[in-house]
Amino acid sequence: MLSRRNVRVKVMQALYAQSRDEQLSADDVMKLYRANIRHSFELYLLNLLYVVKIAEYAEADHARRKAKLRPSDEDRAFRPLLSQNELVQSLTKHAEFQRALRAHKLEKAADEDKVRQLYTELAKTPEYEKYLLLEAPTREDHIGILIHLYKMCLANEIFNDTIEDSYPLWTDDESLIVGAMKKTIRALPAQPDFMEEFRPSREATVEFGEEMLRQLARNEQQYFGMIEPMLQNWDADRVAVVDMILLKMAICELLNFPTIPTKVTLNEFLEISKQYSTEKSKEFINGILDRMMKMLLKEGKIVKEGRGLDG
Repeated sequence: MLSRRNVRVKVMQALYAQSRDEQLSADDVMKLYRANIRHSFELYLLNLLYVVKIAEYAEADHARRKAKLRPSDEDRAFRPLLSQNELVQSLTKHAEFQRALRAHKLEKAADEDKVRQLYTELAKTPEYEKYLLLEAPTREDHIGILIHLYKMCLANEIFNDTIEDSYPLWTDDESLIVGAMKKTIRALPAQPDFMEEFRPSREATVEFGEEMLRQLARNEQQYFGMIEPMLQNWDADRVAVVDMILLKMAICELLNFPTIPTKVTLNEFLEISKQYSTEKSKEFINGILDRMMKMLLKEGKIVKEGRGLDG
């Protein structure tokens, strides 16, 4: 689930935290990075849990309607299709999913009151009303209403605030989680190993991300010494903190990860700067890295041709 760009961002965030707190050691930064990696998978599990719990609330709705002294025709006709269909049941009864929730201490993380509020909002939508009228819903019908449910959650302030209260980096990971969630829902019923492709891979998070942090901890002053002459008339103290972090990371990647094409490295850090730094950062970083790459190529420290294709 986590691409190298996601990993680069998490490395940057850990280094930024260290820049704000000089008491943080290299070990502390590594722990922070690993926690943020873990939180990305937990966010996926929590989003999936909310969808399951909201769907299961159809049982409570059914019980409430049956308990009425004077039920309406609509109450009598109500069927808890949302909870009893095989797609939702495949998650409710999925042993590995339930085990993962327990392992991350998330089995009770879906707030019951929030679940009720979100189900109540869903129940008012014409999409849900139409779904309930289906005599024999197909798999596509079930997938459609679950996608609608999840999109409704994403547009709901209560849902977003609840998630962000527990995971402050939710907004950074949201597009990643949304993509994983939609893929999961569209592939239902859940297969035994459905979560495996969404677990952080060792290649991206350890062999790339953790190794970059180790190299930066060992060689930060060296990288700074390479950057400073490239600043020309620009005082290093005036460089935005995030920009300096990104420049050091880019140099680290150029020097230590030869399977990543130089062009990919440059483009990735320019894109990250657009999202996380100032309006002028992209142009500034592009200029520094362009000069840096020419120097490193001339000195034979990097080889432009023959580098791998992975980004």
